[in-house]
Amino acid sequence: MAEGARLRTSAEKIPEEKGQDSGSGSSSGEDGGVALKKEIGLVSACGIIVGNIIGSGIFVSPKGVLENAGSVGMALIVWIVTGVITAVGALCYAELGVTIPKSGGDYSYVKDIFGGLAGFLRLWIAVLVIYPTNQAVIALTFSNYVLQPLFPTCFAPESGLRLLAAVCLLLLTWVNCASVRWATRVQDIFTAGKLLALGLIIIMGIVQICKGEYFWLEPKNAFENFQEPDIGLIALAFLQGSFAYGGWNFLNYVTEELVNPYKNLPRAIFISIPLVTFVYVFANIAYVTAMSPQELLASNAVAVTFGEKLLGVMAWIMPISVALSTFGGVNGSLFTSSRLFFAGAREGHLPSVLAMIHIKRCTPIPALLFTCISTLLMLVTSDMYTLINYVGFINYLFYGVTVAGQIVLRWKKPDIPRPIKVNLIFPVIYLLFWAFLLVFSLWSEPVVCGIGLAIMLTGVPVYFLGVHWQNKPQCFNNFVDAMTRAGQKLCVVVYPQMDNKDEDVSEETKEQRAPIYKPGSEEESGAQA
Repeated sequence: MAEGARLRTSAEKIPEEKGQDSGSGSSSGEDGGVALKKEIGLVSACGIIVGNIIGSGIFVSPKGVLENAGSVGMALIVWIVTGVITAVGALCYAELGVTIPKSGGDYSYVKDIFGGLAGFLRLWIAVLVIYPTNQAVIALTFSNYVLQPLFPTCFAPESGLRLLAAVCLLLLTWVNCASVRWATRVQDIFTAGKLLALGLIIIMGIVQICKGEYFWLEPKNAFENFQEPDIGLIALAFLQGSFAYGGWNFLNYVTEELVNPYKNLPRAIFISIPLVTFVYVFANIAYVTAMSPQELLASNAVAVTFGEKLLGVMAWIMPISVALSTFGGVNGSLFTSSRLFFAGAREGHLPSVLAMIHIKRCTPIPALLFTCISTLLMLVTSDMYTLINYVGFINYLFYGVTVAGQIVLRWKKPDIPRPIKVNLIFPVIYLLFWAFLLVFSLWSEPVVCGIGLAIMLTGVPVYFLGVHWQNKPQCFNNFVDAMTRAGQKLCVVVYPQMDNKDEDVSEETKEQRAPIYKPGSEEESGAQA
């Protein structure tokens, strides 16, 4: 993050090897520059959004919304309203995504609108806790459901769960390093698989309704409260529902790899968010056709209990569905979070080697390895779930900050091109809902929210020492340069070609130059660009 670790924006020209096949996977321009490939079409874009939103939650524990809502009817209203609000937030992000057409999602938007420190804090909390812990938990859920048939009467050994989770992470990291196309195909296949499984649940629910099993869907029963109504609990139900829709903004992390982002970004949102809302609402309707609210709240894996009641000998389909869903969830999270770290390094907020891509495969291998290693480290700690509770509030905080940035950008730069321009009523609606949830989060769990804020603020001294302080000792710069070259040699990576007219990086970053190593070159490895 020192001067020597800043991004170099003029693309390094890699001489084409004699006889190299143009279809080998590199994305080279006429001048031989290496760049990220636009390989994410509309189907894969929908797969990223749907695959990241739908993890294990809808299969395992939709009871979080129900127990706070207090009735089946209110729970269904929460699922519908949070789906609508999620769509509103996604529309706001769509405008930002085509106005600031950079990978990195809300980190890039917050940094460009509110400045380097605000952007760095978003990146800091994501790097330190959010993505490593979330990926570790999803991988552990995958391994738990894979090993469950081997230990039907007891829990699987903790060491076995963590080992299988690590294997899952390593395998998917390899896939993502090998090819963007492979990674998106894995995402498409497993997203289709989880939608088919949820489709089966919905169809069984429809069959149940046709048989007359809809007691808890009749108005007088649906709104029968099994606990005293409380506005604070309703707010927590909406918060649980909002977390269940988490991942709706992940497509914005890979904008630069999206084919025709001006059309496909909003199209993917218009398709994916209503689809997920439909699936969530009707899956919950299906659950209550076979289980009472009390049975649903008592179950640790609702879909598995549902399958045992209705599928008989085919009940094994449900745990397999959860395993497939979580496997795809790990893949989607690795794919998108690595792009966030890639974007952070490109802006000079992380070591510059993370902003490099493989010279032939055009994948951000250093960022992927960094993501994988940080997640593996989380697998060996016992405090993952505690950390998630602490920073969940911060993650949601930045959603609101980003949408507020849309309004600020309208005021500060009203004349910049906006291929998509939503009515300002949408960000206002989202911010009102966001403020409602934030206030009740602080009111209900002030200590947890306070610790989350404290974890985020540890990034302030890191920013001023690592990013803002320019005149670092020469020995430190030399060390960073040496580590950068070593990372390049190990991963065979270079800086991608940048299109400066799109202002993909800040002016401050454009002025910086880092040493570059040219794989296969006979020149001195420390040659400057």
